Amino acid sequence: MGSFILALDQGTTSSRAILFDRSGRVAAMAQQTFPQHYPQPGWVEHDPLELWESQRSVAAQALRKLGPDARIAGIGITNQRETTILWDKATGEPVYNAIVWQCRRTAGICDRL
Repeated sequence: MGSFILALDQGTTSSRAILFDRSGRVAAMAQQTFPQHYPQPGWVEHDPLELWESQRSVAAQALRKLGPDARIAGIGITNQRETTILWDKATGEPVYNAIVWQCRRTAGICDRL
């Protein structure tokens, strides 16, 4: 079958996996949305385990489209940049939901600075 580059894109509203062949052409792709959480007005959060599961799922879906002989030569990852997740060093579990880049809970602090 050949080797492919797996690109994992963790966006604000969906996870995407794209497999590129040696020529840079898209060989397979999968995408899945995940829920946004709004615990208070102006706050935006993601459940870290939902993010992980959606990204794992799309990677598996894209790989299945190529079959069992496909080999991954490398993986590239892109994410939301300013979105923040804290993980417990001892357990590997998230401490709290991801604070999404568009969340406004710290706007007052930023304005004062």
